[in-house]
Amino acid sequence: MKIAISGKGGVGKTLLTALLAKIFAESGYSVLAIDADPDANLAATLGFSHPEKIIPIAEMEDLIAERTGARPGQMAPYFKLNPKVDDIPEKYALKKDGIRLMRMGRLKKGGTGCYCPENALLKALLSHLLLARNEVVILDMEAGIEHLGRATATAVDKLIVVVEPGRRSIETALNIKKLATDIGLASMVVVGNKIRNKADEEFIRSSLPDFEFLGFIPYDQAIVDADLASASVVDASQTVIGEVSNIYQALLPHGVAGPK
Repeated sequence: MKIAISGKGGVGKTLLTALLAKIFAESGYSVLAIDADPDANLAATLGFSHPEKIIPIAEMEDLIAERTGARPGQMAPYFKLNPKVDDIPEKYALKKDGIRLMRMGRLKKGGTGCYCPENALLKALLSHLLLARNEVVILDMEAGIEHLGRATATAVDKLIVVVEPGRRSIETALNIKKLATDIGLASMVVVGNKIRNKADEEFIRSSLPDFEFLGFIPYDQAIVDADLASASVVDASQTVIGEVSNIYQALLPHGVAGPK
């Protein structure tokens, strides 16, 4: 199963990514969690030691030069558009509690110099992760789907957009739906987060009438308190864990209980 999770910054998509990765791993699945949001904190949320020292693939200059034939930031007459990437998850992913983690780094855009080798490696790696890996891959995306393209969109089983009660969050969800439609990514669902009452849920439902809803996660101050105390947020709230467990069940194919 391949899952991409997106939404406006601060809505809780990284927490949902971490909890789903944890539940899939505890259920016996092989799980690869991908931090594709340069501003996210997936490694810290999952409890990896010294997350600030994890180098994104896009910043591994020696690896990029080895695989593409061109060093980042230097002009090159040519480079490999389809570099070898199938061994990268085994060599560069970190593992904790049955979850392997990789940081992708930012896709660079025109006007930023010689950016093509980095992009070529990232795009080839993402294609491999989504098209060739026989495991659960969960992508924590930025507030868009820039890492995904037409070639990889069809491999995503679910694009989950996390929404909180708020107009800006709703607008982001609408923008993501347009981007997803443009690249042919049809299987998009919404998870409401930080739900304090029935009115919050109704606001999200009425604001996104054409969306499929996968679940609604309640607000719990314990999550905020754990974050402020630098404690584990994935274990902070049994209420939140219970609802994400329901979302996990909804993601499974009908009648499938998992590999255990």
